Amino acid sequence: MLATAQRFEELHPEVAVSWGTRSLQSFADQCVEDLARGYDLLVIDHPSCGHAARSGVLAPLDDLLPAEFLRDQERNSVGQSYTSYLWNGHLWALPIDAAAPVSLYRPDLLHRFSVTLPRTWEELMDLARRGFVAVPGLAIDGLMHFFMLCIALGEEPFAADDGVVTPEAGARALQLLRELLQACPPDCLEANPIAVWNRLSSADDAVYCPFAYGYSNYSRRGYGTYVVEAGELVSFGGRPLRSVLGGAGLAISSRCRDLPAAAAYAKWVADPECQRTLYFDSGGQPGHRAAWLDPEVNRRSHGFFEKTLPALDRAWLRPRFDGFIEFQDRAGRLLHSWLRQGGAEEEVVGEMNRLLHAARQPRGVTAS
Repeated sequence: MLATAQRFEELHPEVAVSWGTRSLQSFADQCVEDLARGYDLLVIDHPSCGHAARSGVLAPLDDLLPAEFLRDQERNSVGQSYTSYLWNGHLWALPIDAAAPVSLYRPDLLHRFSVTLPRTWEELMDLARRGFVAVPGLAIDGLMHFFMLCIALGEEPFAADDGVVTPEAGARALQLLRELLQACPPDCLEANPIAVWNRLSSADDAVYCPFAYGYSNYSRRGYGTYVVEAGELVSFGGRPLRSVLGGAGLAISSRCRDLPAAAAYAKWVADPECQRTLYFDSGGQPGHRAAWLDPEVNRRSHGFFEKTLPALDRAWLRPRFDGFIEFQDRAGRLLHSWLRQGGAEEEVVGEMNRLLHAARQPRGVTAS
């Protein structure tokens, strides 16, 4: 984003764009309403769209950007990235970054240890028990793995009105997740995806990760000590796993005093030409499909985009209702505590369902 700001300023000297940063955890759970009070432009996570729509803190982009441009964005969405920022009939952000959990591995270590990539859950567990696997197990990531495993067991989370999933499916998903994490190094419970990518790119104590949000930088020469390649997810019950869509969207605060300039910058960043050139060249992970299919982009990233695109195209979309961010935070901490301490799986699922019921309660309207 710093690179796009610099180039946009060169093209439009009358506009200044200055970016600040926040942590990965803050990206997941910080209230977008607080950010929109102090910034004109925001990079947001799509589950915050429900709260943003209710509170009025973001400007609807369909009121600011040309219809044909938005149609191109929708046609060239990676999976449901474009749809993820639609709520209550408006588009609240542009999908400038597309991501979902994918597999990652060290090709040189596969060869050194005579290890083959697992294709099924059973082969994954065998590899983990042999000490070759690392998985991000921090609270938010554990919750995403839980949702993925519920889907693999035949239950899409939040499909019913009375809870997240049934006690039976939820308990089995928890058991599967704990079995995997117990076969991994203990510090995985405190690792986010970046920590796992860093581990594989700088040390020789892990060969493979079955699912972590993708960071294409590590598949580029010179970014880490070793190149880490990415690929598809293992199969469970005869079907590839469906991981949980992530990514990032570029939004505009409704308090912005120069909406046309902000919209022009957002449009320029999300344009396919910028996405497959400057955005990617500067270390970004594009959101436009043209970049994911671009031969040069794939050549320079050891095929990261073309190899992981099927996983992103089938990725599951989280709810975006106002209150989901609060549920996600509390449910993640609940699950993480259980992974560390153990207990009755059915009680964890029951408490998740109670947290969901509380999060879905009607909320008052806040004026911006």
